[in-house]
Amino acid sequence: MNHIQIEISNRYNRLNSPENSTRALFEAIDRSKKFPIKPGELSVVFVSDEQISEIHDNFLDKQTPTDVITFQADAQMQSAGEIIVSVDHAQSRAKELNVCFSRELCLYLLHGWLHLSGYDDQSELERVKMRTAEQEAFAILDKAQLTEAFTLGS
Repeated sequence: MNHIQIEISNRYNRLNSPENSTRALFEAIDRSKKFPIKPGELSVVFVSDEQISEIHDNFLDKQTPTDVITFQADAQMQSAGEIIVSVDHAQSRAKELNVCFSRELCLYLLHGWLHLSGYDDQSELERVKMRTAEQEAFAILDKAQLTEAFTLGS
């Protein structure tokens, strides 16, 4: 993954050391060559609902929390893009759906990567394509046993 440098910022104090898990997840997706993104620095930030709400408001003019926000690549800045993930959202949604927290967080990371790879979810057809790509990406992660790696502390 020489063409992408991952910078990780964990601003969520209860998320246990997500750096290695995040790198392993993205390396597996990148190695598959199914969902290429532009070269450069990929910034990944783990935040709370409060923090993502501020970002959502400042950049997208929506005053609500959301699961993940993706900012597209900027070749002039040698950026592969930025993925901002709400850990609070992953935790509450995992409980609501009765799924593993780590798997829900992986979904948000995959979703962000897929946006950088050219997928969108603004129309119904685009959403179907995105969901299909998410399932293909999960198959890659499941095979590599990478979907259970994220944990929360107390």
